[in-house]
Parts: sequence; C-alpha cells; structure tokens
Amino acid sequence: MKRQKRDQLERAFGKGYKAGIDGRSRSICPHETGLTRQQWMSGWRESRTDQWDGFNRAAQVQKLSNLH
Repeated sequence: MKRQKRDQLERAFGKGYKAGIDGRSRSICPHETGLTRQQWMSGWRESRTDQWDGFNRAAQVQKLSNLH
C-alpha cells in the first residue's frame, strides 16, 4: 500500500512550530520565499505565542501532534 505524503504547507507549519518549541531563531527558516516560508513562519510564531501564553513544552508537543 502506498503512503501519501503530507501536504508541504502542513509540513512547513509543523516544522516551524517545532523550531519555536525548541527555542530556535526564526532566521533558521529553510525556505527562501513563497507560501512554504509563510507557513513555516506562522508555525514558529504560533508556538512562541503559545509559550508566552503559558503553555508548557508538553502541552505544545500535544498541540503539534493534534495538528497532524
């Protein structure tokens, strides 16, 4: 049975969110331009906002797993 790849934009958001959880800088975004960069940055911003709003790391990881 073939496995279908996840949407690139969904993956970019998830990877950006994970980078934010890990406390990494937004300057490490692997995408130069386009929608994938916007999604990565959105994920990064959302994870940082969640952290500032009081989510602990475990809650953020749970949220990330629910996004997929």
